[in-house]
Amino acid sequence: MEKQDLELIEQLMDRDPELKQYVEKHREYEKQLEVFNRRPYLTTVETIERKRLQKLKLAGRDRIELILAQHRQKENLQ
Repeated sequence: MEKQDLELIEQLMDRDPELKQYVEKHREYEKQLEVFNRRPYLTTVETIERKRLQKLKLAGRDRIELILAQHRQKENLQ
């Protein structure tokens, strides 16, 4: 994410519980993926779990981007 997005997220997390939830989940998925990415080899089950986490992380990021866009739009209308 861009620096301005990260700054906006930090500003909005206290006011937007949905955004906070998605950001926290995104960070959790990132930590879990780091564990898998450090391993030289993954079992089939681990590979499937890694892919599942990647998809969840991406879906969460898409939702975060949508929430940020909505906040930007509200600010522009005011």
